Amino acid sequence: MPRSVNAVASRARRKKILKATKGYFGRGKNVWTVAKNKYEKGLQYAYRDRKAKKREFRALWIQRINAGAREHGISYSQFMGMLKKADIELNRKVLADLAMNHPEAFKAVVERVK
Repeated sequence: MPRSVNAVASRARRKKILKATKGYFGRGKNVWTVAKNKYEKGLQYAYRDRKAKKREFRALWIQRINAGAREHGISYSQFMGMLKKADIELNRKVLADLAMNHPEAFKAVVERVK
């Protein structure tokens, strides 16, 4: 009896990967072995960068809060320390948004903690 290989499933699996690599550079989009490697590497980068994105945003928020606080004559670390003492529980995301888009509200927070 001849060996049975499921060509339909194999082709579907390859088509799925080649569809996902559409737009990649060079052979990465149309040569199966290269595309498969690039696809798997892309998934690794995606996993890694989902974690890195959180760090990058936190750093961005800290920079924005620092810039806003320095306009009112205090540093970031002093401002965060005063917030803690005043028992104001605003997270960095909200504070950064206030500093960027609502400077009058951020000024009110700064005046409250001083």
